[in-house]
Amino acid sequence: MDPPQTTYFADDIILEILARLPIKSLFRTKCVCKLWYKLASHKSFIHAYNQLSVKNVMVLVESSTSSLILIDNKRGVSEVSLDFIKDRVKIRASCNGLLCCSSVPDKGVYYVCNPMTREFKLLPRSRERPVTRFYPDGEATLVGVSCDLLRNRYDVVLAGYHRMFGHRPEGKLICSVFDSESKKWRKYVSDQDDHGFTHMNRNQVAFVNGSLHWMTQSFAYILVLDLNLDVWRRILLPDEMGSGNRVYLLELDGKVSVIQISSIWMNIWVLKDYNKGQWDMIDRVSLRCIRGMVPGVFPISQGGDYVFLAGHKQVLVYQRKTRIWKEMYSVKNNSAMPLWFSAHSFCGTILSCH
Repeated sequence: MDPPQTTYFADDIILEILARLPIKSLFRTKCVCKLWYKLASHKSFIHAYNQLSVKNVMVLVESSTSSLILIDNKRGVSEVSLDFIKDRVKIRASCNGLLCCSSVPDKGVYYVCNPMTREFKLLPRSRERPVTRFYPDGEATLVGVSCDLLRNRYDVVLAGYHRMFGHRPEGKLICSVFDSESKKWRKYVSDQDDHGFTHMNRNQVAFVNGSLHWMTQSFAYILVLDLNLDVWRRILLPDEMGSGNRVYLLELDGKVSVIQISSIWMNIWVLKDYNKGQWDMIDRVSLRCIRGMVPGVFPISQGGDYVFLAGHKQVLVYQRKTRIWKEMYSVKNNSAMPLWFSAHSFCGTILSCH
């Protein structure tokens, strides 16, 4: 009898396999041998892994004080936790696997964390006078985190209208930006109208082309912060959208996207030419299959072939190729707050936040 043959894979094949593993499984493979540990820890592999991971967009739902529900179109539902932060926090923004969280008991305290690697960084306090606070609830109206995978760096943005204690809010937009490379805050003031932001468009922020984007409450335009130039500007929505419909800002394969929802249709738009502001409607989806849920569903995130939507008690996924709707997660208890209040777009990466 011939002895059993041993099959060996080339390093590049092993890398292709490792790059497609979930993060927990990837960390376990580092214990197999020294070669695999070196391969999985190399900068080029980390970059390749993150580039693949950001294409698999998921939904992260805050279910309790430190527990999070991770909803993956490919792998189903799992649970992660933010208990490693050792503080009661709420998620304010998400970008390429990093979360920006604010402390619930201590206003003005912010963290950046990676829930998949369980790393976090407490951001230094910005040098604001204690008698000055954000309007209307003491916290920054706009919070965003930008994460550059190629350069392995991130920025945290806090912006809003300030008011002195006992005075009416000032008409200037105050913006503070934390740079992970310099580990310092920079601040600048600009004259901006009060754009108005609801809970939903505060949470939905898209990082594209080195800029952060927020949808205004009037749905007339998107407010843009260019992080390279520290300049605010606007992107107009397509004229064909009309008025009277709900509009939500998302990101799709590195482009700015908006989803427009009416009583029976969901239209998906993409900013085809970023510099010229040219939009293209790439899909028109009938909502008849979920007719009773339409008033309470909100698009949270999307990949090339699917869209995640959160309702009062369910998270749905719509498969664009097969035109099939599927319930991915539902709340069994009587939750006081709808899921879309605590649902965030997310993707798992092994980017460090230190």
